[in-house]
Amino acid sequence: MDLNIGIIGTGWFSKVHGDILAGMDRVRVAAVLGTSEAKAEAMAVRYPGARGYAGLTEMLDREKLDAVYICVPPMAHGEIESVLIERGIPFLVEKPIGTNMDIPTEISGKLQSKPLVHAVGYHFRYKATIQMMKERMAGQTLAMALGTWMGDMPQVSWWRRQEGSGGQFIEQTTHIVDLLRYLAGEVEEVYASYANRIVHTQFEQVGVPDVGTVTLKLRSGAIANISNTCALPGGVGEVGLKLYTGSGMLHWNPDRLDIVGTEESTSYKLGDNPYLKENEAFIHALRTGDTSGILSDYADALKTQRVTCAALESASTGKPVKIEN
Repeated sequence: MDLNIGIIGTGWFSKVHGDILAGMDRVRVAAVLGTSEAKAEAMAVRYPGARGYAGLTEMLDREKLDAVYICVPPMAHGEIESVLIERGIPFLVEKPIGTNMDIPTEISGKLQSKPLVHAVGYHFRYKATIQMMKERMAGQTLAMALGTWMGDMPQVSWWRRQEGSGGQFIEQTTHIVDLLRYLAGEVEEVYASYANRIVHTQFEQVGVPDVGTVTLKLRSGAIANISNTCALPGGVGEVGLKLYTGSGMLHWNPDRLDIVGTEESTSYKLGDNPYLKENEAFIHALRTGDTSGILSDYADALKTQRVTCAALESASTGKPVKIEN
């Protein structure tokens, strides 16, 4: 079965997905939608026969697409998903699924009313080391967890605006929140503190905090802390999640997993590409209808979104926020 795929967005993630799709057997990137036809055409030339578009309706009317990849900034979600659901076109949407809860809740309701094959781009779930951690945690009691996303300010103007990105915890650190949920279960309460320390003196029109720390109470009784900053210089950073149990420690970052216990200490450095696995699972679902390999669907991603948005509310009010799932 040959598949024709459309890609919405012309940024880095669009190219990552597009290049992977172009390398798959009997999969073709047929169309690219950008904020301008020039941008769309500039990316479309990477893929033989692909055409660039500046309008969603025109692209969907002219192309017979088997699925669409939505790789747009957080504030651009809503209409795209609604149109695809109405037309019955499967999609993979990059995280985060919005800047707040309004549009994601609406889209989730539409998917419940009109189900179709879809996936959300929480790609770290597909890492072999994350699957190893999930197996290790089965039957174990988590005591606590520590997560970090420490880096610099992304060099795109929309990211600096609260209404554009939702802020770092919603836009970036959502990955760590999602992994915590995936490995340790649901969050029932958060308490957050955010501040502006450095970035607002370096860039104009910065409306998002550049430091933040969030304490999370899990339904299991475990406690977690996830902290982030975008105030570091370029090229300096730290991303990871640490789990602490009665058997020892699991220290994960995107490149390595360290398992430390009284009887063993083992390090794993695996070069697997989670984007490839994510795409393979989605393409398999398109061909067969079997969605079991998709590790993040919209309903699940909505739970991660609910946690990150609750953290923003807590930071704004100075009070803990309960999470209803």
